[in-house]
Amino acid sequence: MAEEQSELDERIIIKDQHVKEIDLVNRDPKRINEDVVKVDFEDVIAEPVGTYSFDGVWKTSYTTFTVSKYWCYRLLSAVLGIPLAVVWGFLFALISFCHIWAVVPCIKSYLIEIQCVSRIYSLCIHTFCDPLFEALSKICSNIRVALRKEV
Repeated sequence: MAEEQSELDERIIIKDQHVKEIDLVNRDPKRINEDVVKVDFEDVIAEPVGTYSFDGVWKTSYTTFTVSKYWCYRLLSAVLGIPLAVVWGFLFALISFCHIWAVVPCIKSYLIEIQCVSRIYSLCIHTFCDPLFEALSKICSNIRVALRKEV
């Protein structure tokens, strides 16, 4: 009995990393869609002073907009949500795969190869350019500039 309980406890403790508890109340915990897609009736339709429609038309327009936006979103998410989740999952898996197996190794290879080139470049600069610029600095060190303001 004690062994069965400990096995059950181990199974509970060891969870699959791909299974995660989902918050059904707060569906945007990182607030990535805070200001982007939060659109209400007042954000889209507004009547300036002096050009008001009938109150009944305004109330019905508000209700129609709100309800149609709500149900169209629910219908679209029901029909296209799962296929698009598969597409986005595949896309981000592909991006991760390319980054892990192609981009990072190429960058590391480049950094290793560029170290050799940078040493050769540094040697050439110190051999040829340093004496040249040192000679030019000695030539130009005796130049004096005087500014006069003539009226």
